[in-house]
Amino acid sequence: MNFANELETWLDRVRTRTVAFIAIVIAVCVTAVSCSGGGADTSQASAGIAPELVADYIHTVLAADRTAYTKHVVNRAQTLEGKAKDNGVLTVEATEGWQQTDGIPLPAQMFRLGSEIANESGYFTYNLISPWYINDNHAPKGDFEQTAMDETIATGEPYKGYQEVAGQQYFSALYPDKAVAEACVTCHNTHPIHLERYPDKLFEMDEVMGGIIINIPLAGA
Repeated sequence: MNFANELETWLDRVRTRTVAFIAIVIAVCVTAVSCSGGGADTSQASAGIAPELVADYIHTVLAADRTAYTKHVVNRAQTLEGKAKDNGVLTVEATEGWQQTDGIPLPAQMFRLGSEIANESGYFTYNLISPWYINDNHAPKGDFEQTAMDETIATGEPYKGYQEVAGQQYFSALYPDKAVAEACVTCHNTHPIHLERYPDKLFEMDEVMGGIIINIPLAGA
C-alpha cells in the first residue's frame, strides 16, 4: 500500500468537501435579520436556510470525516508516536512529526490541514479549540469562545450564538469534540506539553476534550 497516495486521497476528499460547503453557503445566502443582544440569540435568516442549520450541516461532515480517519486509518497503524500498537495492521507510524518521518498525521493535524484549505475561502472558518490545548492556535479566543467552551465542557452540548469581530457579524457554533478512539486519549495524555501544562488531567474515552468552532460571516447585519 502506498501511504503517500492514501494520504493524498484523504486530502482530496477534504478539498471536495470544502467546495461543497462553499456552495451551500453561497446558495442559502445567509442574511441576519437581527443580531442584537449577542450571546446565544437564535435569530433566523431572512432567506434560505438558517445559519444554525448550515453550521449543523458543516459540523456533521467534519465530525464524520475526522472520526473515520481516526478509527480506520490512525487506529490501524502499527506505530503511534514511536510505540508499537498490538492491533496495528498498517505498516506506517501516526506521528506529530509525520512530514519528517514519512508517517501520517495525527487526527488533530489532519483536521487542521482541512481547516487551512477551507479558511482560505473566506465563506466560513472552523478550528479546534480546547482549554487543554497543546497547540497554542487551539486556545479559546475572545469572550464568545471562552464562554462557549465553558458551557460545552459543562453540558456536553453545542453552544450557538452571534458575535462581532472587527466589525463583522458572525453566527458561531461550538460543538463538543469527544475522544472517539484510543489514539485521541493516548496521544494527549502522554504528550510532553500536556504533561507539563496539565499534569493532573487524564482524558478518558468519550470525554469532551474540547470543541469544534464554526464561524459563518453574516451579510446585511
